[in-house]
Amino acid sequence: QRQAGAVVLHIVGSLYLFAALAVVCDKYFVPAVEKICQAATSAPELFVNVIGTFITEGDIGIGTIVGSAVFNILAVAACCGIGAGMVVPLDWWPLTRDCLAYGITVAILICIIHDERVEWYEALTLVLLYIVYIAVMYFDKSFQKCAR
Repeated sequence: QRQAGAVVLHIVGSLYLFAALAVVCDKYFVPAVEKICQAATSAPELFVNVIGTFITEGDIGIGTIVGSAVFNILAVAACCGIGAGMVVPLDWWPLTRDCLAYGITVAILICIIHDERVEWYEALTLVLLYIVYIAVMYFDKSFQKCAR
């Protein structure tokens, strides 16, 4: 078959399929990813957790969220620093504030899910902690002046 021209047929077929894949990705995949990115960076993890929790009744939720948050904090920031092409000076305050808030939240989350149940008051505690974090972010300049 190779001597009869099958290699040329395979090369032409492969090039056609690569071109078709490029067209499909440019026309459909990239706009879909852009829409997802506009919604939120953790939206895919949210949908995976909803499906894993309510449809398949799996236990992928906590690991996915915590792992995604760690990846977003560390890897995304590192890639931005690499892509900047220059030295990016960092201030200690935002790093300390966010790492401390994340550490406290994960510690409380571990305490809450230790018994494999989440009661309404535990969920309310997490929501209130989020509201406290939003308030801290709102008054961040004042806190930053006091910390310095």
